[in-house]
Parts: sequence; C-alpha cells; structure tokens
Amino acid sequence: MLYSKIEGSGKPLLILHGFLGMSDNWKTLGVQFASTGFQVHLLDLRNHGRSFHSEAFSYALMVQDVVAYCQAQNLNTISIIGHSMGGKVAMLLATSHPDLVEKLIVADIGPKYYASHHQAILAGLNAVDFAQKPSRVDVETILTAYIPDFGTRQFLMKSLYWQEPGQLGFRFNLAVFNTNSSAIGVALPEGFVFNKPTLFIRGGNSDYILDSDFQTIKQHFPAALLETIPSAGHWLHAENPALFFELAISFLS
Repeated sequence: MLYSKIEGSGKPLLILHGFLGMSDNWKTLGVQFASTGFQVHLLDLRNHGRSFHSEAFSYALMVQDVVAYCQAQNLNTISIIGHSMGGKVAMLLATSHPDLVEKLIVADIGPKYYASHHQAILAGLNAVDFAQKPSRVDVETILTAYIPDFGTRQFLMKSLYWQEPGQLGFRFNLAVFNTNSSAIGVALPEGFVFNKPTLFIRGGNSDYILDSDFQTIKQHFPAALLETIPSAGHWLHAENPALFFELAISFLS
C-alpha cells in the first residue's frame, strides 16, 4: 500500500509528486486545498518517499498502485493533480480508469515521449557514498559539483533522512532508477482518451510543454485547457504556489 498523508475532509483530491520527489513537496498546497472543502491525499509513489521499494517500475504499475489505494480508502470518484512523472501517472490513470476520475490537473508535463535527461542528477546522487557517513553539508557539497541549480539541489535534499543516528540515506530507490530511468519518459499510449475536464498548467520558463504539443494533448484530452504561469520553471507549484493554487482551485470548483 502506498504511503499517504491525508488532510481535511470533503471531496477526494489526490496529489502525485514528480520523479525523485515525495508527498512532502506538496504539503503546504495540500493544506490549502483541504481548507476549501477537499479531502486531500498526498501520496508517495512506489520507490519514492515512505512508500515501498520495488525492482519493478513503470507507469502501468504506478497506476495499479493508485487504483489499489483508492479501493482501500473507499474512494469511488476522485479529482487528481499530478506533477511531472506524477502527471504522467495521472494521465494514464484518467485515460485507463475514466469512471474513477472526475477532473484532472497535469502540472508541466505532456503525454509525449521525453528523452532521458536526468543523467547529471543521477550522477550526483550516485557520487554520494553513504558508507563514509557524510553529513548533510557533505552531501550538498558533493551534489553541487554535479547540480549547480540551488533549487534542484534543495528539492533532492528533501529526500535525505537519518536511517539511524549518524547514518544518512535517500528515501528514493536510487538503484532502480539507475537501471530503469528511461521508464520516466514513456509516452501515453496511442488511443488513450479522457473526455472529462482537464487542465494543463505549464511554467512559462519551462520547455516541457511547448505550444506545438497542444495538438497532441487535445488528441488524448479533447476537453483540455492550458494555462501558463509566467516566469516559472518546471517546479512551477513551488516557484509560484499562489498562482498555481488560484488556477487549480478555480478549475476544481
């Protein structure tokens, strides 16, 4: 069973994080959504956060995990927000289980194929030798040599935790990502369509959703709307949470 943090009561709203992320990334926004009458379920996807680790890793399996979670929680109809990898999970869930999903919000990812582009990040993560018992400062120093962007490093550092006194580790399953990172870029299968209300939100400084991608989006999501958060990158919900919340809650309401 997937780990979750549940906030509030009301209509079920599931939030799915991106690659190398975790439910805690959405804690502040989750509380905001809960304050407007939603029961917010912040999930850790498999091989991430506090959820189980598995050698098997694919979008189809992650969708199965979310469906099983909904069944266990007696959630018959949900709205769902997914960012990046979580957006791909949400898209596949909505197109394969349309009776379960009422409204879909996808944050800064499209249904198309994405070539592997996390090599520098994975190299930095693999450069950390936890057998040497590094401190948090040591880990960030190592990551800085591979990942110059401060925001990306801070995002990754959130998954650093004390396994026991004096021994840090990453919550995500780095070993599986090393061998199967290409699974992250897989396209939504041809012919998978979700006809219900769908909102894509992209960052104005991000290249994950281009204007030319909207034709493909409409093939899978005929009712899709597209909004742009100006001056925001791929982590648009962290860079401008106020506007992200405003766009999302307007659509959900």
